Amino acid sequence: MGRNRRWRRALGAIGAVLAGVLAPSVAAADPAPGAIVSVEPLPAELSVPGAAVAERLTYRTEWRSGAPAVGTGVLFLPPGPAPAGGWPVVSYAHGTVGIADGCAPSRHPWSDLERPYLEHWLAQGYAVVAADYPGLGTEGVHPYLDGQSAANSVVDIVRAGRAAEPSLSQRWVVVGQSQGGHAALHTAHRASSRAPELDFRGTVTTGAPSNLEQLFPMGGPGFPDPGFEGLVAFSSYIFAGLRAAQPDLDVNSYLTPTGRKFVDAAEQLCYNELNALADGVRVGELAALPLSAGRFPAVFADYLGVPTSGYDRPVFLAQGIHDTMVPAPLSAKLAADLRAGGADADYRVYVAGHNTTMTRSLPDTTPFVARLFGS
Repeated sequence: MGRNRRWRRALGAIGAVLAGVLAPSVAAADPAPGAIVSVEPLPAELSVPGAAVAERLTYRTEWRSGAPAVGTGVLFLPPGPAPAGGWPVVSYAHGTVGIADGCAPSRHPWSDLERPYLEHWLAQGYAVVAADYPGLGTEGVHPYLDGQSAANSVVDIVRAGRAAEPSLSQRWVVVGQSQGGHAALHTAHRASSRAPELDFRGTVTTGAPSNLEQLFPMGGPGFPDPGFEGLVAFSSYIFAGLRAAQPDLDVNSYLTPTGRKFVDAAEQLCYNELNALADGVRVGELAALPLSAGRFPAVFADYLGVPTSGYDRPVFLAQGIHDTMVPAPLSAKLAADLRAGGADADYRVYVAGHNTTMTRSLPDTTPFVARLFGS
């Protein structure tokens, strides 16, 4: 830390006050999205290689309704002095970890896939912030695949990062994997309007789920297992998030006793544990009613549908041809719909699975992000 670090913190507090965002010591009274509640050093085991500064941020954000929420996440800075104009920012949206508070990425070491991925972006000379998403590590149930709530936190942690560290630039991009790819698309759709004081440049997604609102209503009692990896666990998280976010839908009435058991477990277990519990269980055992019945399809589509128009910055979509969690036909349709809606969408398919698409796409996504920051 040292004297320079203390001066940076003091200058950051002054800049935050001048911008109307209170300094960390008094920010708890400020409800503005991105306002800092607290900043604390991140334990070394929760950091990533190449990070000269690693901090855990607690900050103000919002649910999709606009109701206030508190979010947590991390901030990593590369070594050395910031370039002129500050460190460009990558806001990283993480993949599925679970919805229980203990599953939050800011409380766990990064996976063997994400750790080198984040290290790569730091090595390019970018600061990295990564939100946990509302309800994940903070009050409330995390509404899994509620892209609008997640997007708010992904935008607002950029604001929080700049309030905590004055060396961060206004220029930023969002990079998201799996669930985070879904969050990144929602972020891209609203980033410019939600935070016009920032300079949003564009989006990278890998393995982003989409078009689920067209598939799920086909499900119901005895639905044949389509062979998607982790489908029971993912479905349980979706039902649990939907149950919390839309209590008037009565999600439990659509579930069998087995379904309710798994949805209850989803609120307590992280992904690997829930997926292990689901071994031998078929997705058709979860639903007691056709998911095409009643209000379910409309509510479900509003909850997690990905917007296909209204994007004002470039989007890069990376898809693994061997992905058994988010099969390629889903993302191919998304890419076609985005282009039809006027988006500047670059869609590329790799010889990779769901997670390995992250690294296999780096030879393309790295220069793509560099061009975004250079434009």
